Amino acid sequence: ALLPSPALLQVAALERQIFDFLGYQWAPILANFLHIMAVILGIFGTIQYRSRYLMMYAVWLVLWVGWNAFIICFYLEVGRLSQDRDFIMTFNTSLHRSWWMENGPGCLVTPVLNSNLAPEDHHVITVSGCLLDYQYIEVVSSATQIFLALFGFVYACYVSKVFLEEEDSFDFIGGFDSYGYQAPQKTSHLQLQPLYT
Repeated sequence: ALLPSPALLQVAALERQIFDFLGYQWAPILANFLHIMAVILGIFGTIQYRSRYLMMYAVWLVLWVGWNAFIICFYLEVGRLSQDRDFIMTFNTSLHRSWWMENGPGCLVTPVLNSNLAPEDHHVITVSGCLLDYQYIEVVSSATQIFLALFGFVYACYVSKVFLEEEDSFDFIGGFDSYGYQAPQKTSHLQLQPLYT
């Protein structure tokens, strides 16, 4: 009953990783990989009753929310960010864009032949007819990740708190309850006797 949140986060992260791989988006691929590892850590912490792992998972989710907020700002070109100028998502190694740019719902891709604008080994295309522009698909994807991360953060904090309370109240071998167990007392009048062999 405690697994839905990390498992749902894992499915969402794997889906996102696939589309970022298809679009050669190296920065999101790296971030998604770290996120998948953190989710596995959260699942392990849940199964093994390790509150420390769950707290590390919660800290990662705060960073994950920040990363996804940056992606939203990037695709909406908030401030000085520009998709045409900044190739942050590919670490400035290529001109690739989001996979959704050419493969979005209803998009029609037309190659522009004999274009002088195309760098070597690239081609220029026009994309038209999209029901939803790729920027908004990426924004919705990141907003979904933020929502799931906030839910996962609350989950991790709550389950970690439950685990810590169980550890504090655990009664070791009958413990110090009303069974009348008392630890042996040291007596100060105990005399040491020499041992002769």
